[in-house]
Amino acid sequence: MIPAIFEQLVAGLDAPDVAARVQSRGREARGGRQAAVLIAFTAEAEGPRVVLIEKTGHLRKHAGQVAFPGGGVEPDDVSVVAAALREADEEVGLDPEAVRVLGVLPDAHVRASGFDVAPVVAWWRTPTWLAPADTHEIESVHVVPVRTLVDPVNRVTYVHPLGFRGPAFLVGDLFIWGFTGHLLDFVLEAAGWALPWDVAREESIPERFRHGKR
Repeated sequence: MIPAIFEQLVAGLDAPDVAARVQSRGREARGGRQAAVLIAFTAEAEGPRVVLIEKTGHLRKHAGQVAFPGGGVEPDDVSVVAAALREADEEVGLDPEAVRVLGVLPDAHVRASGFDVAPVVAWWRTPTWLAPADTHEIESVHVVPVRTLVDPVNRVTYVHPLGFRGPAFLVGDLFIWGFTGHLLDFVLEAAGWALPWDVAREESIPERFRHGKR
């Protein structure tokens, strides 16, 4: 049985207008290479948490950014769900057997890489300690409380030097923006966990989270 805290989220993932809501954010699929990410939530007494990774600073794309575990769909992957679970296992050691999939959002486009990404939302049933398994790509792993993410004090609108704007989250010394910020914002709203916040509060993206540590 799915915990009650996820009931609205599951309904939101299956809502008739979910594709239109993704497209309204300018993230509609564009025929790029298929990829998948795993948005894994715990269901704990103190509230849900979500798994995030910080990428290493030397990558050619997305260096230093906070993201969800994930990557390109490989020929041996039978589905985007299989790809997301495989990538999470390879990147941070998240056991696929400990995950129950709640739903899959429509593909969303990532401009920087050209990928069309399938966001796989899941319940991580038996949380364990996670650490980077792929140390070439992953700098660190963070399992962040949802109550921290939805706190209006921790929410801002990011401003990119090229003029892009979007939802961002401040978690300790982390700055979560871009594709991950959009997905988090979308899923937190769908789950009914989001709180009102000041979208007029803007912040520039710190260098570390645009180009990685130097």
